[in-house]
Amino acid sequence: MCWKDCWTFKLEKAEGKETGMNYYILTLFPDMVLQGLNTSIIGRAMEKGILSIEAVNIRDYSRDKHKHVDDAPYGGGAGMVMQPGPVCDSYEDLCHRLGKRPRVLYMTPQGKVFNQTIAEELAKEKDLVFLCGHYEGIDERALELIVTDYLSIGDYVLTGGELPAMVMIDCISRLVPGVLNNDVSAEIESFHDNLLEYPQYTRPEVYEGKKVPEVLLSGHHKNIEIWRRQQSIRRTLERRPDLLKEASLSPGEEAYLKELTKE
Repeated sequence: MCWKDCWTFKLEKAEGKETGMNYYILTLFPDMVLQGLNTSIIGRAMEKGILSIEAVNIRDYSRDKHKHVDDAPYGGGAGMVMQPGPVCDSYEDLCHRLGKRPRVLYMTPQGKVFNQTIAEELAKEKDLVFLCGHYEGIDERALELIVTDYLSIGDYVLTGGELPAMVMIDCISRLVPGVLNNDVSAEIESFHDNLLEYPQYTRPEVYEGKKVPEVLLSGHHKNIEIWRRQQSIRRTLERRPDLLKEASLSPGEEAYLKELTKE
């Protein structure tokens, strides 16, 4: 529990509406995440009450009169480490308010690399907590006490966990029913069936001498579907052949892939 009045920063859900997903971001920089997420598709979904996002300022849970939340590491070394108390207390206070202990995702390059499959699993949750470290990281005892998932967006180091959290929230939110105007689009984008998305075209029909493929102008939906699947297979082979090992292909598509590999 918090021993003092603490501020939380919210992007409020629409009054009287039940959200499809509630995000809670434990961070030292609440303005950074809220300003970044309060735009475009995610912003509109919050206005409709489909999503809610609350940023909890870990610094508000500091017992230090100067609001310090970090200290030098035991054993020496460069940089500072976030103390366990403010981190754990911010989470425990949230749990008390919610009446439950939601899943906690810690943003770290040591975690499992985030992908579409993980996003699909997380989109089934009702509440998700994102823990954003800073400096040289968070005291291990806090992680052992509250973290359920260690996740990364790639094999590189950032200054904090806020940007990875925003990336994951954007990806997960697209899979929450009602967030996209056309929910079907979430199912046919890149990485559906472990394939990259097919090329997209719009007006004009001819641009700089380049024409839209004739099949897309034909109005023949079955042929368009076949063409798009083949283009997805071709693009995946060219750009991300590693994905094809787990791709879901029909026998005809398997034959098409074999022909492509011979070219």
